[in-house]
Amino acid sequence: MNRGWLRGGARLGQRGQALVEIAYVVPVFLFILLAILEFGFMFNHHLTLEYATREGARAGAAMADGTVKDANCGAGPLTGAKVDPLIIAAVQRVLESPGSLVTLANIQQVTIYEMPNVGTTPTGAQNVWKYRPGNAANPDVPCQTPTEDLDFYEFSHGWDASTTARSTGATPDSIGVSISYNYTFQTPLAGIMRFMFGTSWGTVSMTDSTVMSLEPTS
Repeated sequence: MNRGWLRGGARLGQRGQALVEIAYVVPVFLFILLAILEFGFMFNHHLTLEYATREGARAGAAMADGTVKDANCGAGPLTGAKVDPLIIAAVQRVLESPGSLVTLANIQQVTIYEMPNVGTTPTGAQNVWKYRPGNAANPDVPCQTPTEDLDFYEFSHGWDASTTARSTGATPDSIGVSISYNYTFQTPLAGIMRFMFGTSWGTVSMTDSTVMSLEPTS
């Protein structure tokens, strides 16, 4: 019996087993690595959405019904008709800010809605804005010099910025701003998921909202 041959054969067998183990481990490792990277991208997108809704709600709470004292925005005093475009402008500036990875075309809608001073359920009164880039029908942003254009237009209107609709009394209503967004996978993980689980993979629906009390205007 050739013991040297046995030892050489054993070494070759060990190498082959190691290659098989690597072939099993590497794909799993790459999958985990891609999943971690994808989660990081998703987290970044969601943080931007959170910041955008917070800025929109803050602007809406400060302007309230458009009768803020001594408010003048260049082209005349602030009015109720100018409030919602300014809210959307605040949202858009965050979404387009340096470092933002959000794709505006993936914004399904931005909603400005009423939260009454009693209870925690929206009344159903809301204004829905949708993305429409570079269209002449989009409104300009009031109070901006030079003129700033919105990439959103009002799709439906159900809540006026008026003293009767947006209560700013002793128990003021609250204003909510929400964003619905379709996140698209940024890494090859989407292709792997489609191959393994079907073509529906590759996007994730995200929604974020912020609610703030309207500030008194008197």
